[in-house]
Amino acid sequence: MEIKETSETIVTEFDNFDDWMDKYNYLIELGKSLPMIDEKYKVESNLISGCQSRVWLHAEFDGDHVYFTADSDAVITKGIANLLIRVYSGHTPQEILDASTEFVKEIGLTEHLSPTRSNGLMSMIKQIKMYALAFRTKQVLNS
Repeated sequence: MEIKETSETIVTEFDNFDDWMDKYNYLIELGKSLPMIDEKYKVESNLISGCQSRVWLHAEFDGDHVYFTADSDAVITKGIANLLIRVYSGHTPQEILDASTEFVKEIGLTEHLSPTRSNGLMSMIKQIKMYALAFRTKQVLNS
């Protein structure tokens, strides 16, 4: 599924809830279903700076596509990481770099998260884009 389609699916999922308590509960459920990151990737170099909680984000590149795994010590943050992984994992570096982050605003995350969690969300997105840029540069240099 394309990034835009996955983003639209997430917006639709959040539109099914009338109030933000239900949306928070949905984020918690997403956090509980986040695939476990391998413990060897829970290292300082994979920690996202700017997050209120501890968030580890690991990226692997198979030469064509980037795959992300993540973990956090806070369940809502794990839910946010799960959303981002659903959107960006399994795509090419260029697709990730070109992708809009508008879905984050459309589902209301930026206005309903605490300022520190909102900063953490933006830091996770920034790190995902930085990984994509690094892998894109590697592709260009190797071609």
